[in-house]
Amino acid sequence: MTPPPRTPLPAFPPGFLWGVSASAFQIEGAVDAEGRGPSVWDAFTKEAGRVKDGSHADVATDHYHRYREDVALMAGLGVGAYRFSVSWPRVQPTGTGPAHPKGLDFYDRLVDELCAAGIAPVPTLFHWDTPLALEERGGWLQRDTAERFAAYAALVGERLVDRVPRWITLNEPAEVTLLGYGLGEHAPGRRLVFDALPAAHHQLLAHGRAVEALRAAGAREIGIAASHSPVRTAGDTDEDRAAAALYDTLMNHLFADPVLTGAYPDDWAALMPGPVAEDLKVISAPLDWYGINYYNPALVGAPRPDAATSVAGIALPPDLPFGVYEIEGHERTDFGWPVVPDGLRELLVAFRSRYGEALPPLYITENGCSYGDGPDPARGGRVADARRIAYHDGHLRALRRAMAEGVDVRGYFIWSILDNFEWAQGYRQRFGLVHVDYETLARTPKDSYAWYRDVIAGTNPGAADSGSADPGTAEPGKADPGAAGAAR
Repeated sequence: MTPPPRTPLPAFPPGFLWGVSASAFQIEGAVDAEGRGPSVWDAFTKEAGRVKDGSHADVATDHYHRYREDVALMAGLGVGAYRFSVSWPRVQPTGTGPAHPKGLDFYDRLVDELCAAGIAPVPTLFHWDTPLALEERGGWLQRDTAERFAAYAALVGERLVDRVPRWITLNEPAEVTLLGYGLGEHAPGRRLVFDALPAAHHQLLAHGRAVEALRAAGAREIGIAASHSPVRTAGDTDEDRAAAALYDTLMNHLFADPVLTGAYPDDWAALMPGPVAEDLKVISAPLDWYGINYYNPALVGAPRPDAATSVAGIALPPDLPFGVYEIEGHERTDFGWPVVPDGLRELLVAFRSRYGEALPPLYITENGCSYGDGPDPARGGRVADARRIAYHDGHLRALRRAMAEGVDVRGYFIWSILDNFEWAQGYRQRFGLVHVDYETLARTPKDSYAWYRDVIAGTNPGAADSGSADPGTAEPGKADPGAAGAAR
């Protein structure tokens, strides 16, 4: 990747929230510890051929036992917030009934550790790990799962609300619907294509019910984290434009419109189950903020029999009414995703244009890249990941341009603090600011860790100069706990 300009990043406003992210299934391990129940992903990873490298997350990065070490790494960065997820089957092993005390105790300890380090906890209630017992009863295809989720949200909210300033209900319901139920490439591995749409509606209903439960528990700020991509049209035919518009609806509006406007786009409400009009009143309960996960744009057109198409490295079946094609002219991450920083600005400006006054303040709840750089013995074990630094430098500049155009963005969370289990890719893709040796579980901060620390501190000299300091010398911060959530 060509080094970005040596000029410092443009200044971000006072109070801008800098954070890092992770999810329970990808880092916690300890899948059988202290009464945790199995999730759909535990079952999925045990099925032959489901995970590209044949691995599983039984240990992952062992965050369950090493959370204090990981919080110390976050404190060394000076982040204002840590976005993590609560494992539903750790709190409710079968997805129903009272909370399992030891499961909630873990998150109690984690939240206390974060608060003591001056880091605001930002829990996500659902990051894909549906309790297996619920999936065996139909999972997100069943309306009852939304009600079970609301009861779970109430249990977590009542336990942690006194120390948590911001909550996230769901992470990326589009991926659960499309990859988990539509294409079968993620858990639970169903291949229903458009018959997966009930999973979309029931997740949205679960979001609304969870907002109600969290408000009743006294939660202050509630949002959702949804994946979005600007969609560009491949070709200049009416068929290309129609295909791109359909994909744009699926990825960007099918989930955002109900939450932000109380209506499904176009005629999609007719495809949803249940009393949709009444459900939409619940789904569109006012939010305090909206989270956007951004990785890259999509190039979409009419299907072409001679061209393979894919989303996030996953091949699409040939009988879909659209094709998703490679975006040329951009460098790529090790995942094969094009690096298009200005796509973030494009997306944010489009959101402001579409939703206007209905759009609450935004947070970038995920943005990150996979690069396989590891420790270099010739350099004392240093992990020189200049491409990751360039990636985030470019995206922060694009974000600042969007803010200059009037988009109200309040914070930015890097995905991810640690290398971890990357779902169906296993351990082949590394997104972390901290390298994890999966044999020894040793953590090694990368050069990008030192760079982000300097960005947060306001001393970033420019991406091309970053990484010169030894990131391993970072000391845990001694932040004022009362400053959690403020810019460092």
